[in-house]
Amino acid sequence: MRLTAEGAWDAGGVSLLTGWLPIALQLVAAALLVIAVGWRTRRWRLLGVPVAAAIGVLAAAATYAYFAVTRISGDRSAPVAFWAWTALSGFAIAVLVLGWRRTSWWRRTVSVVSVPAALLCVALALNVWTGYVPTVQSGWDQVTGKPLPGEVSLSAAMAMRARGQKPPDGGAIVRITTPDTASGFWHREELVYLPPAWFTADPSPVLPAVMMIGGQLGTPEDWFRSGGAKQVIDDFAKDHSGFAPVFVFPDASGSFANDTECVNGPRGHAADHLTKEIIPTVVSTFGTSPDRTGWGIAGWSMGGTCAITLTARDPQLFSAFLDIDGDAFPNAGESEQDTIDTLFGGNADAFRSFDPAMVMAAHGPYPPTAGWINVSDDIPTIYRAGQSHGARDPGPRPYPSDRPTIANYLCAVASSNGIDCSVVSIPSNHDWPSGGQALRHALPWLAGRLGTPDVPQIPLPGVPPTTS
Repeated sequence: MRLTAEGAWDAGGVSLLTGWLPIALQLVAAALLVIAVGWRTRRWRLLGVPVAAAIGVLAAAATYAYFAVTRISGDRSAPVAFWAWTALSGFAIAVLVLGWRRTSWWRRTVSVVSVPAALLCVALALNVWTGYVPTVQSGWDQVTGKPLPGEVSLSAAMAMRARGQKPPDGGAIVRITTPDTASGFWHREELVYLPPAWFTADPSPVLPAVMMIGGQLGTPEDWFRSGGAKQVIDDFAKDHSGFAPVFVFPDASGSFANDTECVNGPRGHAADHLTKEIIPTVVSTFGTSPDRTGWGIAGWSMGGTCAITLTARDPQLFSAFLDIDGDAFPNAGESEQDTIDTLFGGNADAFRSFDPAMVMAAHGPYPPTAGWINVSDDIPTIYRAGQSHGARDPGPRPYPSDRPTIANYLCAVASSNGIDCSVVSIPSNHDWPSGGQALRHALPWLAGRLGTPDVPQIPLPGVPPTTS
């Protein structure tokens, strides 16, 4: 898998994000819909088609209302193509039903086919928006449950290490079953990436570890299938004699659409699972560093919010974070009160205990900690050195607001409480490929910061030469 010039992950298949296939599918669907409508009778043209169009508009409006109520898209607006094809799908269904009588069998057949074709274009627009399924091949792999590239069983990885046998192509991915005794949080299988250097000795060299968290909708595999994480880390390890951190990809949600925002609340004690069960399991199973200086946390979208929130709450566990397009705080509502009600069962104190700015202000000066806050907007890169005095008042939170404002607000609060941070711009879309791009840019800094062998420490972007 590689990153193309357009920013899509190419897994050796036809792209579902750019190129000819998305255009061709939409043209075919549009043609089918035109044929399904047809010229027919004057009554059909003056009554049937307008009624079908109104139903299509209502379908789009209902979908918009659902998005607004559930905040399933966060604070991002869906693209025009998504709303257009949502309306056209409702239109296609109405044409099928309203125009079924008094028409030829072949037009009925086309009408039937036009409905799934339009719905496919809705899914296609949604996928282009999120970058969730980069290629036809990756989509097929997900549907069929094909193992990830480089995936081996845990027992096989242990046997390879005992023989001193490195994986044939970069690092290896293993699935682990972690306990839920501390959190009671039901979760799916979780994944760990082991760099080539891990296999060179038994016991393995002590490597740092990075916890990787994805968006609010998805699975622990998303960083690999949609974000291209294995290729990014493999390329990095290749340039550093096989050394890279061990990466763990936990299940922060428990199911595809359970938006926990990595907090403890009615949707599950996700925070306890990540901090009290994942870390001890990875340390004991893979021999990673047990010290805070050897642990970092990174995430995209919801995962970015998780990264800064958990670092703020648990500085005894993490010393560095990578926040890629995260929010100002765990966010699951139209307003702050909506979030408090949804994520915390109405408990405002619990909400404040997971608001990163409020947590940092209450904590005061942190031990040596650093963060890279990545935004997909085109803005200047800004570095802020950590101050030792501590800031007790984080100031008004930028909600709702744009991501550059959020990033600069969080960085200002962090630096006021002893955390070095940079707001870094990598202009792109807010989608999975952009998350992979940000990881590629930030990994040299993150790996060096955590003390990865054979990896030099480099300053955060924007550090003046006199302070580096």
